[in-house]
Amino acid sequence: MLLVLCGTIFLEGSDVAMLAVAVPTIRADLGLTTGAAAWVMSGYVLGYAGFTLLGGRAADLLGRRRMLLTWLGVFLVFSMLGGVATGGWMLVVARFVTGVAAAFMTPAALSIITTSYPEGPRRDRALLVFAGVGAGGFSLGLVIGGLLTELGWRWVFFAPVLLGGVLLLAAFGLVPVQDRPRPARRGYDLAGAASAAAAMLLFAYGVVRLEHRGHGLGPTVGALAAGLALLAVFVMVERRARAPLVRLGIFRRTAMVRADLGALLFLGAFFGFQFLLTLYLQELRGWSALRTAVALVAMGCDAVLAPLLTPRLVRRYGTGRVIFGGFLLAVVAYGLFLPVRADWSYAAMFPSLIIAGIAFALAYGPLTIAATDSVAAHEQGLAGGLLYTFTQFGSAVGISAVTAVYGIAATGAGGSPDAALAAYRTALAVPVVMVLLGTVVCAFGLRTPRSTDRPEATAPAARDELAVEP
Repeated sequence: MLLVLCGTIFLEGSDVAMLAVAVPTIRADLGLTTGAAAWVMSGYVLGYAGFTLLGGRAADLLGRRRMLLTWLGVFLVFSMLGGVATGGWMLVVARFVTGVAAAFMTPAALSIITTSYPEGPRRDRALLVFAGVGAGGFSLGLVIGGLLTELGWRWVFFAPVLLGGVLLLAAFGLVPVQDRPRPARRGYDLAGAASAAAAMLLFAYGVVRLEHRGHGLGPTVGALAAGLALLAVFVMVERRARAPLVRLGIFRRTAMVRADLGALLFLGAFFGFQFLLTLYLQELRGWSALRTAVALVAMGCDAVLAPLLTPRLVRRYGTGRVIFGGFLLAVVAYGLFLPVRADWSYAAMFPSLIIAGIAFALAYGPLTIAATDSVAAHEQGLAGGLLYTFTQFGSAVGISAVTAVYGIAATGAGGSPDAALAAYRTALAVPVVMVLLGTVVCAFGLRTPRSTDRPEATAPAARDELAVEP
């Protein structure tokens, strides 16, 4: 079961990475404008970030296995549609729906893990493996995407269909019927679902608009303001609903909220740094997409360290200290890259890459543990949805922020190579600031007990765990 669930997060991570490498080739082959090519990537983020909260709650209310299988199937269908696309609009639609499918599929997979293992070392290890495989999928996806693009960019869409088909068949037999949700006697909170989805979509749209600065800040500010207004409507609806979509009391769990906020800052810094590094290698240094992808593999060391080293550290020092250590290493990694030069060798870049990978291994998995610890089984999908909502917004904010800062710095400094290098250095301050803020959040909030000290670690099952039917 864990192998199949890890396969779904590997599929999601590798799918995003492969497309990121292939976008320039797709743009040239289909004759897309710069804006249309950017929306091929942004469409996925819009769908993912906009519906993850709803997707996580749907897993609790409609059944985790059902949501996993249904939306994995949707993921495959629209990946296939992307592979046969003949125009930019088809690609954007396919990527948006694929993102929506991931928004329902990923929290369902995470909540199946957290309700199948009792709180303690076994669940922690399963979550660390899950997080490590997802990160490894992204890292390997960069290389695989480069190789597949050489064969033809359509294989970037067809390859996930082949892997997903195998996972879907395996999931029918290996993922148990874990929960049978009770019928909603008081109905479903449709008003809450609609207002939540609309607010998240507007927030996501506003964030990704930062990358499209050509049309001014008016649409961005308008989208964010409308998102805030709908968020206020959502809160009012939930307070009055007889069966709320999101029980607002869950936000009183400060450890969970701080873990979600830490994940937003950490993922934003990580993907912002990786995005800038890719621009530096391809645009300033003239490296090919494949060479760049191979160079970034060093950051994928977390795929090995997360399941092997991190569990031991968590058992010995606790999740809070391990997360704090991961943030400190991230500060070092991004700080070392601040004095980057146009003639840096790969050996000069390597310390930042390997330290960033180690930092990811230490922080991301334990953040997942902290975000789902001590949450009742019937709200594990919601907890997973909140976590992935924060991580998706973090990724979007990180990339949009570095893009905006780089664009402003490059415009003000002129078009020379020295000016471009200075703009890279200026934009590199964004991930440094984000991980510094995350370090402060973790230093004062994530003081969770060690796994071996938790009473649940030795209990046969968590108190509110749902029984797994064979």
